[in-house]
Amino acid sequence: MRHLLKGALAILLSVAFTNSVKAQGKIQNPITWTTTATQLNDSEFVLVMHAAIQKDWHIYAQKLDTSAVQVPTAFTYVASADYKTTGATEEIGKVINVTDTSPREIETYFTDSVTYKQKITVQNKAGFMLKANVYYQTCNLGMCLPPKQVDFTFAIPPVKKKSEGSSGYIWLLIIAMGVGIGSLLTPCVFPMIPLTVSFFLKKNSSRKQAIRDASIYSLSIISIYVTLGVIITLIYGSDGLNAIASNGWVNLIYFTVFVIFGFSFLGAFEITLPSSWSSKTDTASERGGVIGIFLMALTLVIVSFSCTGPFLGFLLGGASASGHYWSLIIGCLGFSLALALPFALFAIFPSWLKSLPKSGGWLNSVKVVFGLFEIAFALKFLSTADLVGLNIKWLHFSTGIQMGIMKREVFLSLWIVIFFIMGLYLLGKIKFHHDSDIKYVSVFRLMIAIFAFAFSVYLMPGLFGAPLRLISGFPPPSFYNEGWSLGGNESKTAVADTSKVHAHPKFGRKIGCPLNLSCFHDYSEALAYSKQVGKPVMIDFTGFSCTNCRRMEENVWPDSRVLPLIQNDYVLVSLYVDDPTELPDSLKYTSKTTGEKVETYGQKWSDMEVVTYQVNSQPYYALVDNNSNLLTPARGYTPDIEEYAKFLQEGKNNFHPSAAVVK
Repeated sequence: MRHLLKGALAILLSVAFTNSVKAQGKIQNPITWTTTATQLNDSEFVLVMHAAIQKDWHIYAQKLDTSAVQVPTAFTYVASADYKTTGATEEIGKVINVTDTSPREIETYFTDSVTYKQKITVQNKAGFMLKANVYYQTCNLGMCLPPKQVDFTFAIPPVKKKSEGSSGYIWLLIIAMGVGIGSLLTPCVFPMIPLTVSFFLKKNSSRKQAIRDASIYSLSIISIYVTLGVIITLIYGSDGLNAIASNGWVNLIYFTVFVIFGFSFLGAFEITLPSSWSSKTDTASERGGVIGIFLMALTLVIVSFSCTGPFLGFLLGGASASGHYWSLIIGCLGFSLALALPFALFAIFPSWLKSLPKSGGWLNSVKVVFGLFEIAFALKFLSTADLVGLNIKWLHFSTGIQMGIMKREVFLSLWIVIFFIMGLYLLGKIKFHHDSDIKYVSVFRLMIAIFAFAFSVYLMPGLFGAPLRLISGFPPPSFYNEGWSLGGNESKTAVADTSKVHAHPKFGRKIGCPLNLSCFHDYSEALAYSKQVGKPVMIDFTGFSCTNCRRMEENVWPDSRVLPLIQNDYVLVSLYVDDPTELPDSLKYTSKTTGEKVETYGQKWSDMEVVTYQVNSQPYYALVDNNSNLLTPARGYTPDIEEYAKFLQEGKNNFHPSAAVVK
């Protein structure tokens, strides 16, 4: 009976208040809800429902005093075989308890804001839509609103196994070790192996002592390089490294440095650190003991910089592109491990020293080949700088200026020439400074020469629009070209009128669309257009410097199972998170998430991705209806064509012009 009286009283109060509000012509809505879903581990997610409460209003707790007439907040999760709830819904906020004496009751409520969390165990690892609702009542000191129900729909994305990140790091470690092995075959490092090992063997009376010293020497090399990686990572962080990868000026500096390293490898000049550094460390190393051995390792690092520097630059460039916090540290670990391991192994097995090939002209040949690779790699940084643009500020005006000198055909032409020259060099048809005469061509040199010539031939069709899947994501995107295409990489049925969306006047430069599709580069305009044509929106968070974005556009999107869906069933909007074009002053704002000033279009789209989807990586694809509500869980890099096509088809099937899903 008490519950019936409480319910009746709440209804009477609500009706009275509703009539009062209608008489005043006002509608009160003091609570704003936002929701997110975050993966905890391989099987659990946490649903977060945050209530922002207007000043002077409050929302009641989930558990109230039994004598109170107010309605407690209650969450309902629609039962589904896709998941199971774990425990009760947790409420986090500053709780206020007010005790009334007549009649005696305790009011428990929250002001300003309150966050609710509910853990779930996922049964469907492929992703699904989870429906829930909250039933609550809000009051202020003088009145209460009628109880209200708000529906939520959480987009639970496909489960990402935590082991995927570790496997990526394992591959990074293997690649870095390969780079380290390459540095061993340079004139600065290779001769040091037998000299250093012989020194340890002769210095110590026992082989056991020699092995110990060589092991300390190797560990010292590893610690020096890993410490370097840690310092750089701490200074820049993952976001800083990612920002470096998408900064036009930084990429231009990278290009210059790599070209200098490349020409030094070709014998044009030699790059060395100040000789005083190596002299001081070499002198200090004579003191002996662990410190002396460490200083010997530091001497090797300094002396060999002219050969190892380009390899370290390669690791830094890769770490910047990946944007993962541990990438540079793991890269330095793999590089130094490969560099240091031979010193320990040859100390343990000194007889192996006899099997080492003697230093000679072949070391210079290795150096020249690495130099040509270095110059080819440098062009990647130049193309990124050209594509992203150089952000130049004049007074109160800023723009990203594209140089237009490294379009797709130019890039591929230079690569074709570089690898053709490499083939000629390996066959002895071209000689550089310090090269010795080649009496005959070894089988190994011939095989590498064949690879270089074959790769040059492979690149040639790419000049005319053919897809180059072996290097997808490395050259400039297909839309940034000189117009040589013969149709091999273009959309045959693209919408004819693309002038409005290819060169939008809001941007200070022309931005193309993948595969020559019709697309927008402004989300609000894409959303407005989608309402006109009655199609869902495909949001493509991308970047000019994003390698995986290009791989998706060149390997996955052109497939017959994918392209028609993007082309005919969606309004495509490509949002470049590294676009440096400055926003008009009226559109600049301070991000509520990061607290940083948002001044460019790229920063705006990046902030939108973080705020809306709690993700800051590219590519990232979200399929939404005409009201910006998710149609299916968003996803990132998906090289599996069938899985990606299924993702697009599911979004299409779930689209209804009247859909109203809350994210």
